[in-house]
Amino acid sequence: MSDEQQAKPASRRNQQVGVVVSAKMTKTVVVAVERLVHHGLYRKTIRRTSTFMAHDEKGAKKGDTVRIVESRPLSKNKRWRVDAILQRATATDADALPPAAV
Repeated sequence: MSDEQQAKPASRRNQQVGVVVSAKMTKTVVVAVERLVHHGLYRKTIRRTSTFMAHDEKGAKKGDTVRIVESRPLSKNKRWRVDAILQRATATDADALPPAAV
């Protein structure tokens, strides 16, 4: 066998890129992934959002853009894990204020 055949095959696991919408749980984040679909009758492009619970060892925070990868079931609702943090969230004025002041 040649080296090409012995090399590790490319990962077949599903990957999604989304934004962390909740990071209040220990080692778990909720990631919102947007996709565009066409309406069957009117042909208008509609934005659909799916949320996934993902295992987070990287320390992602709310607003971060992350890549999640499919994994074995980790709990009742977690079937994804955070693979990489692509972009950290920037603090805006509204985020810096406490919730009661907004």
